[in-house]
Amino acid sequence: MVDFIKYPVITEKSYLGMFKHRQYTFDVDIRLTKPQIKKLFENLFGVNVIGINTHRPPRQRVRLGTNAGYKARSKRVILTLKEGQSINFETEN
Repeated sequence: MVDFIKYPVITEKSYLGMFKHRQYTFDVDIRLTKPQIKKLFENLFGVNVIGINTHRPPRQRVRLGTNAGYKARSKRVILTLKEGQSINFETEN
């Protein structure tokens, strides 16, 4: 299940949304639907998801030397959590 979540998106806009509106932004596998995403985050992090917004950002062109290509596509998810809940990004060993 963890393989479907690629990474959290940390930008200035997502960072402000995290503290003002309890919104967390992640890049996930492009094949997931909204109900699957909700179930995945509720089971994995133990939080209650109130709202889900998704979009697919445009492909980004990548160049390595003389070779050109595109980055792998992903779906960007903005989760709104219930009041008083948060997702902890720290990993404990």
